[in-house]
Amino acid sequence: MKMTGSQILCESLIKEGVDVIFGILGGSILPLYDTLTQYPQLRHVLVRHEQAAAHAAASYARVTGKPGVCFATSGPGATNLVTGIADAYLDSTPVIAITGQVARPFIGKDAFQEIDITGITLPITKHNYLVTDAGQVAQTVKEAFYIARTGRPGPVLIDMPKDVQVDMAEFDYSTRLVMPGYKPTTQGHPSQLKKAARVIQDAAKPVILAGHGVIIAEAYDELKEMAENNQIPVITTLLGISAFPGSHFLSYGWLGMHGMACANMAIDACDLVIAVGMRFDDRATGKISGFAPHAKVIHIDIDPAEIGKNVKVDVPIVGDVKAVLKGLNKYIEPKQNPEWLSHLEALRLQHPALHIGDSDSILPQYAIRKIWEATEGRATVITGVGQHQMWTAQYYTFDRPNTLVTSGGLGTMGFELPASVGAAVGRPGEDIWCIAGDGSIQMTIQELATIVQENLPVKIAIMNNGYLGMVRQWQEMFYGKRYMATPLACPDFTKIAEAYCIPAINIKHRQDVEPAIQRAIEHPGSFLLNFVVEPEENVYPMVPPGASLAEVMETPRKEVLKWPRKSTL
Repeated sequence: MKMTGSQILCESLIKEGVDVIFGILGGSILPLYDTLTQYPQLRHVLVRHEQAAAHAAASYARVTGKPGVCFATSGPGATNLVTGIADAYLDSTPVIAITGQVARPFIGKDAFQEIDITGITLPITKHNYLVTDAGQVAQTVKEAFYIARTGRPGPVLIDMPKDVQVDMAEFDYSTRLVMPGYKPTTQGHPSQLKKAARVIQDAAKPVILAGHGVIIAEAYDELKEMAENNQIPVITTLLGISAFPGSHFLSYGWLGMHGMACANMAIDACDLVIAVGMRFDDRATGKISGFAPHAKVIHIDIDPAEIGKNVKVDVPIVGDVKAVLKGLNKYIEPKQNPEWLSHLEALRLQHPALHIGDSDSILPQYAIRKIWEATEGRATVITGVGQHQMWTAQYYTFDRPNTLVTSGGLGTMGFELPASVGAAVGRPGEDIWCIAGDGSIQMTIQELATIVQENLPVKIAIMNNGYLGMVRQWQEMFYGKRYMATPLACPDFTKIAEAYCIPAINIKHRQDVEPAIQRAIEHPGSFLLNFVVEPEENVYPMVPPGASLAEVMETPRKEVLKWPRKSTL
């Protein structure tokens, strides 16, 4: 059957299971948007900025496990996608970005809104394509989806000239996919599994360090089996939060610059690190020479480039995390570690990390904790980047798998609002909470319009401290309190929300926090809570730049918040 390039693209997307697209149109992608009218099964979510389309597609991918799809036009439309594509690349998120391009005769002629988007995105995509023939569209889409979701997932870009979108070609999606140069390893090598099992059996003080790869592989049961059968404490990375129940008696929180003090000290004291689906980034390890100084390291990852890149590894295992853990569990004889667990419990009591002061003013930690209590930990939580992100990771306990969506590797401010759009579309009927910073949310605040237009019941909680808080904290600690360019003149967020027809409340006193959260929960649609919090509250614990995890700075507060955890299986 002969179809236009745009029709072939839409048919191919449907064959790949796509049912939603995030985007905004322009001249070079108009033929494709005109074709969308023929495909009501492809829901289009109109965002207000292309960066938001990429973030929404990435968040949709993270909560559904399916590749997210975003559209943009050529030139500035395509370049506006770049931050979102880079964010997806660093957080291993499968996104298919489809951009319009000027017609083929104008490529290389500096035509209006022409840009070499394949050249720009080459370092931040797993692969990208410039489609120069309508007959290539189906095969390109098939390859793009396969590359995006296999191995270590990531974004793929397809650039499609305007005239290719209207050219006619035969549509055939039955062609077998042949990519001889791309063969990800999924099964761990048996000899390495056996070697790892022996090292685990011999360890007296082992720790599992679980990363985002556990969530991507949905290896929750396999991770839990290993931890419970062998009484091994579990620590996560920031992106690994919700890979293991936060209230489980073997959970010791997350590590790193603002992780739990006892988690950092456990890494410092252990004799074995079983790293599962994580990449040993600098925010997690602190000073590399001081990371786990007494420990052997088993590193399980699907990307061989990550193994040994930052931390010396004793037993490398390349493969899919779920498959590797399933195989590894068969070789390990269950055992107990009472002395090691008792030592860690003592560390937890000696170095509590969760503190909330008692005052009439609102501490952001208190507001976030009350959101956790009110939602009973059932919500899917999306954050931006900054202090509010760290406090959310600390004070909201995640027991349900894959319920924290945040920007990790790129650390993209403005991620939270568009990512909430993607999460709400991907998980209809679920509680979606967007916890934002007053600086972060202003970078993409126009997406309030998308939330309203799509009738998405997103609850938005802004931690409004009048600063670019994380940078201000660094200025306070390391730059003599010279607050250059961090004090933030903020608008009245409630009036902005009301302009978009979203009900909103300003909360300035501690006693008003719980009633406000309850009101937001009871409202059937979107709702915005603007918490006016202590302006110079800092995030603790903190590992200073260049320090090891053992040199963690702990909070000066004395009030200790009980860690919600179960004492037994």
